[in-house]
Amino acid sequence: MKENKNATKKRLYLIDEYRGFWIVNMIVYHGIWDLVYIFGQNWQWFRSDFAHIWQQWGCWSFIFISGFCWQMSKHNLKRGLEVFGAGLLITVVTLIFMPDSRVIFGVLTLLGSCMLLMIPCHVLFQKINPLLGAIVSFVIFLFVYPVNDGYFGFAGMKMVELPEVLYNSLFGTYLGFTQLGFWSTDYFSLFPWFFMYAIGYFTYSFLFVSPKETSQKAGKRREKTTAILSKSICPPLGWIGRNSLIIYMLHQPVIYGILFLWNEIK
Repeated sequence: MKENKNATKKRLYLIDEYRGFWIVNMIVYHGIWDLVYIFGQNWQWFRSDFAHIWQQWGCWSFIFISGFCWQMSKHNLKRGLEVFGAGLLITVVTLIFMPDSRVIFGVLTLLGSCMLLMIPCHVLFQKINPLLGAIVSFVIFLFVYPVNDGYFGFAGMKMVELPEVLYNSLFGTYLGFTQLGFWSTDYFSLFPWFFMYAIGYFTYSFLFVSPKETSQKAGKRREKTTAILSKSICPPLGWIGRNSLIIYMLHQPVIYGILFLWNEIK
């Protein structure tokens, strides 16, 4: 593939706004989580399939968008270290001040890891047809999705039983082989989620990077996609999306503080 360096010269406002939309959803979801699991609200619907789908849709979106935007950044090493460091800071703070709600290997740790891992992977991935890469990544993602539960397979079918010896270390837990007794309120292992990140990466390549043999067709697709994604429909969501890291870092302490005061006053 030959990369077009002007492919995303325009700001893709719709991507910012979609990320901002899910940041708002995340704040609402975590606020309800605190009410249910910390302040004792008996909301059974929050344990339903609907709430699970809501949470998973947000997770898939965040990770996909991060992978999509990887090739748009010129500072992936710096950005990856910053995000990974932010995840480590959250781990340290929650272990010290909120051990019952500790965050170990949370989504920021995952995103930072994926940003850094993609640096060497990019050399290989840019040689792969992007549409094929996206499809293969999605199939692998679904296949390894149950890795935390000790097997590989599709839709609950145990096709490959994984050996227990893999599930006996903290590093294995980071990779996806979840150690018995491990507990984290926000846990995203490298596998399967790196493959969702890769889907975003290949989707960007498909839309904005031209394979030589179809450069004219890809150019038209790129222009059309840029025209669509560069439109803004909700600027406030775009601002939230562009400041997602700092908002993510601050939202839980703010939510917890508000709910704690509300619980004390009532």
